Amino acid sequence: MDPVTLKEKLIAVLKQIQADSHLDCPPLSGTTKPVGHIPKFDSKIWPVATTILSTEIGAPIPDDVNIFVDEVTKLPRTLDQIVAFVSQFLKVQSEKEAAVA
Repeated sequence: MDPVTLKEKLIAVLKQIQADSHLDCPPLSGTTKPVGHIPKFDSKIWPVATTILSTEIGAPIPDDVNIFVDEVTKLPRTLDQIVAFVSQFLKVQSEKEAAVA
């Protein structure tokens, strides 16, 4: 999936979650960090957002993969960093599947 489409879908998912929760959603851009910038967007919501995004893009993202916080630095990712991470993750998954086949 191309990064532009992935980013659009991610932003749509985040906006929908905020709307469904009756919470404000700040303007979202590539430099927005959902963790810390979006009201009440915390570790209880991350898996929900990841699952919805996974459904929207038609590609599995396991529950144990945190797309919103960098596993090494423990720092929140920006939307652009999330898109890059998910794109790379899906590429690696696709390569693994191709190698098995």
